[in-house]
Amino acid sequence: MIVDKIKKREVTSVKNKKSKIDIPIGKWVKCEACREILYKEKVRENLNICPNCGHYFRMHIGKRIELVIDTGTYERFNINIETTNPLELEDYPNKLKTLREKTGLEEAVSCGTGNINGEKVVICIMDSGFLMGSMGIVVGEKITYAIEQSIEQKLPLIIFCVSGGARMQEGIISLMQMAKVSSALTKLDEAGLLYISVLTDPTYGGVTASFASLGDIILSEPKAMIGFAGQRVIEQTIKESLPDGFQTAEFLLEHGFIDKIVERKDLKDTLYKLIQYHK
Repeated sequence: MIVDKIKKREVTSVKNKKSKIDIPIGKWVKCEACREILYKEKVRENLNICPNCGHYFRMHIGKRIELVIDTGTYERFNINIETTNPLELEDYPNKLKTLREKTGLEEAVSCGTGNINGEKVVICIMDSGFLMGSMGIVVGEKITYAIEQSIEQKLPLIIFCVSGGARMQEGIISLMQMAKVSSALTKLDEAGLLYISVLTDPTYGGVTASFASLGDIILSEPKAMIGFAGQRVIEQTIKESLPDGFQTAEFLLEHGFIDKIVERKDLKDTLYKLIQYHK
């Protein structure tokens, strides 16, 4: 039979010593927008922006600090708070441990003080690499502490938001952080201090429904997705089709939800000017 004559193709080993091709693992990244394969170092040098189509990649906390804070001036608040497991989920502690080893972060936000062109500020930066920047007990407490420090030191507050929303692993207690942070921001407002919220891709859920939307000035990076629930969920709820570009920064700017879309290269100078105007 013909089938008997078909020989099984031999699988060539990846470890081919004769091959002259050398592609180091982890050196390349695929752009979600244009689908191009890009050299990671080139992307990093371009402020984590695709050099081919201009798509914005997400930024690690460390890179974000390098982008907007004067070199050597960032001082992280030393808050020793352990993430709890209120629902007693078996895999949650292990997941947190793995993420800390992988990302080098203790939690989904880093808060501290630093200078922007010489102007001292309190700054909080969220990171999507840690459970999608979800807001749990520790995230809420760290941001609240940062707000209190802003009031005590009479400094402007800047929060870079990126989140999938409240952390489901911590149940109702994670939702309580919305009220706690919002209450602290009320005190900041009563003290007459400036709060700038910077929305990055994506900003969703309880974060959007609380501190991300409460800034005196709300900025956004280009094409960031911002909303409470996802588009599909909303369509299923209201039984209507939503307009094109719904929940993009450009759509929200047009409808008055945000004040300005700022490119990464201009973020530091824009923040500095806003602080100067407020003074």
